[in-house]
Amino acid sequence: MQRTAIPVLDMHGISMVYRTGLVETHALRDVDLRIDEGEFVAVLGPSGAGKSSLLGIAGLLEAPAKGGYRFCGEDALGLDDGAASALRCRSIGFVFQGFHLIPDLDIHNNVDLPLRLRGIGAGERRRRVREALARVGLEARARHFPAQLSGGQQQRAAIARAIVGRPRLVLADEPTGNLDSRMGQGVMDLLAGLNAAGSTIVVVTHDVAVAARAHRLLHMIDGTLIEFPGTAGALPAGRGR
Repeated sequence: MQRTAIPVLDMHGISMVYRTGLVETHALRDVDLRIDEGEFVAVLGPSGAGKSSLLGIAGLLEAPAKGGYRFCGEDALGLDDGAASALRCRSIGFVFQGFHLIPDLDIHNNVDLPLRLRGIGAGERRRRVREALARVGLEARARHFPAQLSGGQQQRAAIARAIVGRPRLVLADEPTGNLDSRMGQGVMDLLAGLNAAGSTIVVVTHDVAVAARAHRLLHMIDGTLIEFPGTAGALPAGRGR
């Protein structure tokens, strides 16, 4: 079926090169990637394959050496720093392996922070924070601090922070990497549920079991992106380890 709607993410010929002294490392090599509204995509590959570099460009945290990137139809690489920050704050939610919660803020205020940065009024912020915490099952933990939560609960709080602003795209970088298998399963159940409710989600991972939860699977190795035909469940055993 031909796709006609404007994609959330549309990259063409993206390359990334890191230079240390006389050494060049090609993190990404002419990557093409299109992700449409409502997709749940996994990028699978070993450490050093280029997954985090891809996510950094997708999230407007890094600029490629060459190539083009349109976010929801807008030239993302043509934005100045202020405009890129505003677009990122408004339209992209991040979930990190290390949670990145602020230890001196309770969970309510951690989740509230992106809304404060957008200048949203106090009443609307309270409503959205309650809604986001309810979606991840942490309403009762709103006034707890990160150190008072389990790893799985901290990651759910990080997901609430990522979705509270109602972003067009959620980017998750090894979201189960610091969790045991049971907690990791719970986090992936939550991401799958968010996708079923309409969120567009991209997960990068080295874990085959995590990648298999997505509906579309891409494999990254040595900076090159390859798409497996069919669903993520068709992934051959042992890939990505």
